[in-house]
Amino acid sequence: MSSGPLLSQDDHRARLLSLAEELRPELHRYCARLMGSVIDGEDVVQDTLTRAFVAFEDLEEPPALRPWLFRIAHNRAIDLLRARALRMAEPIDAAWDLADPASPDPEEMLMRQEAVKTAVSRFVELPTLQRSVIILKDVLDESLVEIAALLNLTVDAVKSHLARGRARLREINAKTDGASAVPPSSDAVARYVTLFNQRNWNGLRALLADDVKLNQSTYPLRVGAADVGRFFTIYAKIDGVWLAPAWLENREVIAVFEGRTATKPSYFMWLEWRDGRIIFIRDYRYVRYVASDAELIWAPDNRSATDAH
Repeated sequence: MSSGPLLSQDDHRARLLSLAEELRPELHRYCARLMGSVIDGEDVVQDTLTRAFVAFEDLEEPPALRPWLFRIAHNRAIDLLRARALRMAEPIDAAWDLADPASPDPEEMLMRQEAVKTAVSRFVELPTLQRSVIILKDVLDESLVEIAALLNLTVDAVKSHLARGRARLREINAKTDGASAVPPSSDAVARYVTLFNQRNWNGLRALLADDVKLNQSTYPLRVGAADVGRFFTIYAKIDGVWLAPAWLENREVIAVFEGRTATKPSYFMWLEWRDGRIIFIRDYRYVRYVASDAELIWAPDNRSATDAH
């Protein structure tokens, strides 16, 4: 008796594409916390999916796709962390006893909630393995067995990293660092925001360098002032969008609001400049999950720039 038709390579490829899109937000939640940056986390996600599609063509048999994608993402993030000299080695102590994961007690639930609410940037203060285990267990709700398989650890080692990581995370969150002064927006970003909110598309195109690039995550890279200039043609057709200058992870970004009465941005842009001209635009419109974990801080003078909306 036949068990059903075998899937072709094209069928497996289609499944990978579908699952990759479905998993993007979850992969980003993991990578952003592992890297300590929502921007760097999205870079890892893009790189992961690119590498996965290339590697997939050389596989004799398709793997279990979900853990395979997470493993590629994990390995890529670790490579980048090593390159930055941020990876910290730590010995594994004897496993700590934890509550039954199937029936967590109230204290365990509080620890999970604390991990979810912890600022993305603070995760880099944890050793890498503690960081990975905390994210997978408390943020993504993976089982101990699944985490052990992904990280190539024993379940007891996972328990040890989890208990110690939770304790360390509690110490980190207990710190009461004084708020640092927020710098005002640069003249360049303030100018861009004002022109956009005034719908001065030709003025914005005049800011583009000849070799400007536009990255919109899920779309092919646009290169050159003529091609990137169409970016503003698209926005000209969307009513109600307005911008405000902000800061994110010590980078100057631009928050994007949809609708005249919106009080919360839907996503953000990040520009790079050279001699007063834009050389790179990162637009996160099509990967809005990046903004869900973004800790945007408004530039002190953003009100004058947004009044034009």
